[in-house]
Amino acid sequence: MGLSVELEKRLGAVHLEVRFQTGEGPLALLGASGSGKSVTLRCIAGLLTPDRGRIVLDGRVLFDSAANINLPPRRRRVGYLFQQYALFPHWTVRENIAAAAPDRSRRQAVAAELLRRFRLEDAASLRPGQLSGGQQQRTALARLLAAEPQAILLDEPLSALDGFLRDQVELELAETLESFSGPAVWVSHDRGEVFRACRQVCVLEGGRSLPVCGTEELFRRPASEAAARLAGWENLLEAVPQGDGVFLPQWGRTLACGRAVPEGVRRAGFRSAQVRPAPPGAENALPCRVVRVIRDLEGVTALLRPEGAPEGAPLLRAALERPPEGERLLAAILPEEILLWEA
Repeated sequence: MGLSVELEKRLGAVHLEVRFQTGEGPLALLGASGSGKSVTLRCIAGLLTPDRGRIVLDGRVLFDSAANINLPPRRRRVGYLFQQYALFPHWTVRENIAAAAPDRSRRQAVAAELLRRFRLEDAASLRPGQLSGGQQQRTALARLLAAEPQAILLDEPLSALDGFLRDQVELELAETLESFSGPAVWVSHDRGEVFRACRQVCVLEGGRSLPVCGTEELFRRPASEAAARLAGWENLLEAVPQGDGVFLPQWGRTLACGRAVPEGVRRAGFRSAQVRPAPPGAENALPCRVVRVIRDLEGVTALLRPEGAPEGAPLLRAALERPPEGERLLAAILPEEILLWEA
């Protein structure tokens, strides 16, 4: 039956309004810093009380403001993996794990099994301050599972790790969730992490949740400009409907969209990977000047200024093959690859 969340919570100037229901596999909560992701998890876990709403886990009501139900955290059966793991500093790894097991008579057996499962036998007698970041993360996850949760909440679980260790722990965490039968919510602001780990995603923008969608759908065809920004769409511009196309006032250019454009459209977007070199006369070809070329491990991004665009206008970002700075070229966007959003 999964996890169903409807909640409102006002914190200072932020009014959080979140609604989602989990499906198969982990659900990602994706949003910028301050969008309400961690607050949402704390409300689900019972560490914060929503102003109103209803939270149901596998048919069991955890919170219902109308019915005056608000189960304490210990009765919710929700495992929470904090960003900084929150291990007890004066307890050993074994003690941290064993203490979470609800059946006192089986605590040592549970700890032994989880120490083996997470490859922590050699660290069992160490305290958290003596562990590597990966060992701390695995200890926290083992402790969480020792409590036999019905749902798992992950609050940016990889944010404290770097480089190769981050990649390794991400794989271990994904494997753990694959063997977990209950719902899981994975909070992140890292879109690559979300794309790899989750099948569904709920975007939080300014404290409000957008409808849950498939992760592939979010990255390929985001339903709103807010979702497009979080999905990494690099070219987002003002747009004015013009027949079967849109006029882009910031560039002073019109692009064909290959379809009728609704009157309410005010924004247009496309990814840098969708910008291609074009021959003269090609549809949607923009004469541009290469302003800068950015090289990183993932490839090359060219920053282009469409001819006639003023100095302060957004630059066109294009994933092109190492064009020299200062070069003039034609860049085109296929009409079907331009997404449009209403204001």
